[in-house]
Amino acid sequence: MSSKPGDNINFNLPNHWTWHQLNDLISEDKRSIISGPFGSNISSKYFVDEGIPVIRGNNLSLSLERFIDDGYVFVSEEKANELNAWAEKDDILFTAAGTIGQVGIIGENTKFRKYIISNKQIRVRLNKELINPLFAYYWLACPLMIEYIKQRNTGSTIPLINLSIVKSLPIPVPPISEQNKIVLILSTLDQKIALNRQTNSTLESIAKVIFNEWFVNFNFPEATGSLQDSDLGKIPQGWKVLPLDEIADFLNGLALQKFPAENDLSYLPVIKIRELKNGITNSSDKASREIPSKYIIQDGDLLFSWSGTLEVKFWVGGEGALNQHLFKVTSKDYPMWFCYFWLLHHLDEFRSIAEDKTTTMGHIQRGHISSALCLVPNNLEQMDIVLKPILEKIINNEKEALSLKQIRDELLLRLTSGKLAV
Repeated sequence: MSSKPGDNINFNLPNHWTWHQLNDLISEDKRSIISGPFGSNISSKYFVDEGIPVIRGNNLSLSLERFIDDGYVFVSEEKANELNAWAEKDDILFTAAGTIGQVGIIGENTKFRKYIISNKQIRVRLNKELINPLFAYYWLACPLMIEYIKQRNTGSTIPLINLSIVKSLPIPVPPISEQNKIVLILSTLDQKIALNRQTNSTLESIAKVIFNEWFVNFNFPEATGSLQDSDLGKIPQGWKVLPLDEIADFLNGLALQKFPAENDLSYLPVIKIRELKNGITNSSDKASREIPSKYIIQDGDLLFSWSGTLEVKFWVGGEGALNQHLFKVTSKDYPMWFCYFWLLHHLDEFRSIAEDKTTTMGHIQRGHISSALCLVPNNLEQMDIVLKPILEKIINNEKEALSLKQIRDELLLRLTSGKLAV
């Protein structure tokens, strides 16, 4: 007996729902499903300062982020027409090489009207009379389907999927009216998550302006205008200059492959650079709970990835184990907002150092942290009253957004499998 769509998916659908392959649901456009152009046709020599944005892997996600509308390179409109790999509103996108499992959809309020996909992307255009594109996206980007896609990797050194795999992806299809109701429920949660992130972006911008005003312009509470000489030039009277590693402790993580989980019931998810960016997923590694307690991460801990993608972030993804290439940043003497903003202050410099390391994966060394100087004021308590609540609000908003994401993901599986009626 030949297999049918959904045979490998452990769902019992309602009787009036049907399994389909993605290829059954595409638009009548002859180019409904396309791969990106050949690599040499869209290389860096064709990039320009302004023009048509190119969608790459950094615009897609392994979680339900929909579409990361930032970080573009551009090609001219003439080059875009030559490539003929257009993507627009409601098109669904897959990463075909590299981080497979990344899925996105171009939404209604994007920065640009049209895009070009890169050589490592696949674009799908659906028949909206058969399926709501957002319903299809929610299903294709859920954790279950991300793992399903990853398991169809055809690459040997670089993970790969091809058009044939994408065309054969299974989707449960209810009547359009039910699809629309499901999309409305999930979109409402998405909107709240997006609002939290917009709020946090605003709060972070405000905090950065305040920090800059205090520590760069020296316009701070009870400033007298009296200055003294220092290694950083003229600074306010009574302030001092200290390196980063004297205001905070930097604990490097463990090589956690040496501490495997004893079983699948009691373990700690491993926090690597990937988890710092995307959170804990089903594919996160598992470590023993018997590691030293100082390497166990809790919500609110400040993490700094010093290798690969250099990032500074307050962790809110729940208990986990700190992997190597990540620092846990703590301080006995200074508030965490103070450590956080000084790390951010030096982050571009650290990234520049890492990018110069051409023979190995980009990273910084402890010596670079020791060389990064910080100003320490003599009225930190007054500053703490202003900035501590802002950072606490940011962390709480992140926690709430994560909780909403977990609710949405659980609802997603129940709604798109018909286990929860609408």
